[in-house]
Amino acid sequence: MNIPHLLLNTKATIPQFGLGTYKLEADSTAEIVTKAAHLGYRHFDTAQMYKNEAEVAAGIRASGIPREEFFVTSKLLPANNQPDKARRSFSESLERMQFDYVDLFLIHWPMPHLADADFCVTWRVLEEFYAQGLAKAIGVSNFLKHHLQRLLAETEVIPAVNQIESHPHLQLPDLHEFCAQQGILIEAWSPLARGRVFSEPVLLKIAQLLGKTPAQVTLRWALQRGDIVFPKTASPERLAENLDIFDFELSPEQMEAISGLDRGEAGRIGPHPDRMA
Repeated sequence: MNIPHLLLNTKATIPQFGLGTYKLEADSTAEIVTKAAHLGYRHFDTAQMYKNEAEVAAGIRASGIPREEFFVTSKLLPANNQPDKARRSFSESLERMQFDYVDLFLIHWPMPHLADADFCVTWRVLEEFYAQGLAKAIGVSNFLKHHLQRLLAETEVIPAVNQIESHPHLQLPDLHEFCAQQGILIEAWSPLARGRVFSEPVLLKIAQLLGKTPAQVTLRWALQRGDIVFPKTASPERLAENLDIFDFELSPEQMEAISGLDRGEAGRIGPHPDRMA
């Protein structure tokens, strides 16, 4: 399985497709990760908030495939958006995973309303992890344009990625364009909108025409617009189905039709980054 890789601003590459692990059951996460690895997955996304870093790492080890073949992302718990807490919790993350490094470490949420936390101050701590080689790349998650503008103005290292909610109902074209201008790749969380897009007649028609599922069409659309995607599933069948998206392409007309499904903020299913509590 030849999954495309995109070039990060660190000059390293990142697999454009992977597995999300949010809300996977802890007692089954390692087994799911191992199954995914044997199917060809090499990119796994976890977080301190998910409480499954150890299980994700255990699944990778159980696969028998060398660690260096994988790209592993984790994220800072919002409650740790302070220098000392960030340093301590990052060290604990590495200990839980039994890794010498992570491939990518993110600030999970900007949390601009917290009086005792400043994402620019926290970012400078992530710059330390990057300089030390403990995080091969650093980035942010759920940052909007105004958060990024401040970060770029006040800190040194440009984020490698911005992981945001992005799917046909919430496309955020202005944020995508801004990130592209800055050399920041977009990672799309909830790329299938938790299944809410599957009943869209546009997707159903394209899926029927191509002999694919609405999920496969949606993931293909995200890849062709340049997003990195990592849909979550615990089903072995869905693990294989989601990965089966590299033998077809959407036409420009089909891409445009799916782009017409954008609902703007009305399509958001997760918290707004400025109101995340």
